Amino acid sequence: MLAVRDLDLYYGDAQALDRVSLDVPQGEIVAIVGANGAGKSSLIRTVAGIEVPRSGSITFKGRSIQRRESHEICNLGIGQVAEGRQVFPSLSVLENLQMGPLLPRARGTARQALEDAFAMFPRLAERRDQPAGTLSGGEQQMLAIGRCLAGQPDLIMFDEPSLGLAPLVVQDVLRSIRALNARGITILLVEQNVAVSLKISHRAYVLENGRIVMSGPGASLLHDDRVRQAYLGL
Repeated sequence: MLAVRDLDLYYGDAQALDRVSLDVPQGEIVAIVGANGAGKSSLIRTVAGIEVPRSGSITFKGRSIQRRESHEICNLGIGQVAEGRQVFPSLSVLENLQMGPLLPRARGTARQALEDAFAMFPRLAERRDQPAGTLSGGEQQMLAIGRCLAGQPDLIMFDEPSLGLAPLVVQDVLRSIRALNARGITILLVEQNVAVSLKISHRAYVLENGRIVMSGPGASLLHDDRVRQAYLGL
């Protein structure tokens, strides 16, 4: 579904991504893992059209997207749950969710989108009139996922979804990601929590200093001695 080939990204003279290549097959959960500063968020932002690569290609369902505007990429079917959740704090839960169906691809689905979000996250229904900024971190993550889902994406990119959340809340978020995948949505998961990511992913890539250094099935990488020593402290 998504193919990245030889992607180079620079911030000024500093190289953030160095010939990164990866594949995200339809229907799978693909994890990008690595330490803080490895280039994971830069990769997500480049796929989303927020950053412009110096070279390389990105194709989504056979279409080249590396020079498209971010709103065009969203409308092609790539959704994003950004790091830090980025809800609109002064707007209500309901108003935040109503942002999702504004995409042309999602017009006419607003009512169904709300029903889906409230069915997946009943706490959002309970707090539908509450300002989003007053929600807990876990509830804001649910809201960010529900808003993204309302845009009818075929692929959702999650950027550090567990960041700043309590362990029990992290498990709730991961269950939500697996539930979305079970519904047929393809997932690109960027996470600093390596063990958690590898456990739920079909395949994974290890990113170090802007380069892909390892790849393979998530379960295989989870038991790889190099990964265990470098990222799991084992």
